[in-house]
Formats: sequence, C-alpha cells, structure tokens
Amino acid sequence: MCRCFVLAAFGFILYVSKYASGMSDEMKELVQMLHDTCVEETGVDESLIAKVNAEKVFADDEKLKCYIKCLLSQMACIDDDDGTIDEEATIAILPEDIQEIMGPVIRKCGTVVGANICENAWLTHKCYSEMKPDVYMLI
Repeated sequence: MCRCFVLAAFGFILYVSKYASGMSDEMKELVQMLHDTCVEETGVDESLIAKVNAEKVFADDEKLKCYIKCLLSQMACIDDDDGTIDEEATIAILPEDIQEIMGPVIRKCGTVVGANICENAWLTHKCYSEMKPDVYMLI
C-alpha cells in the first residue's frame, strides 16, 4: 500500500466524524483496511472502539491502547522507539479545514506520556477527544 495514500487517509481517520459521510468509496475502503489491520494485530474488542466514538469513553484496556498506537504507527505519526507523537506530521496529513480545528489541539496535547508506547497513544488521543469531542473519531 502506498504510504502517501495511507497518509492521505489519516485526515479522515481520527478527526472527522461530521465529515465521514463525504468520504469517497476508495477512501472508506482504505480506512477500513487500516482499521482491520490494527484490529487483527491487537485483538481489540470492536465494542471498545464504538464506545470511544459514541460516548468518548476510553476503556483502560491494553488492546485498545495498542490499537490506537497501531493506527499512529501505520500513519507514521508516532516514534515506535520512544512513543513520541510527531505533532507536525500528524497535522500535515490532515485536510486543511481540519488542520485549522485540530492543529492547536494536537500541539497543546503534544505527547501525553504513560507507562509505555501504547499508553502514550491512548492518553494523547484521550486528550484530543477531551478538547474536541465534537470532531474526534476513532476508526
């Protein structure tokens, strides 16, 4: 899969719940493939992902934490060695209208450090969700 095409999909993955209906079929397929890859890799219970989207509740579940880390790794937005979120890379791959909304959020949250890399991803996404719950979405 072309990395640039995957990166282009990222703009639709985490922050665009109100725009999701406007995705092309090709983009929806790509997002689904990324979701499926990370579900398979981590074994996360999909009901936990649904709960994040419906209620903005992030279960304290290692598989959910590693699922979010997997998504970030696939998008080249997290350092797999130390768990640092690349804020500018994350912002750069978002659509321009979402960059304006989420850029300040991503910069303010930075990397929320936890006990391990998966927890860093999870805590950072919790921060995004807390700051912009109306825009945040997890695939």
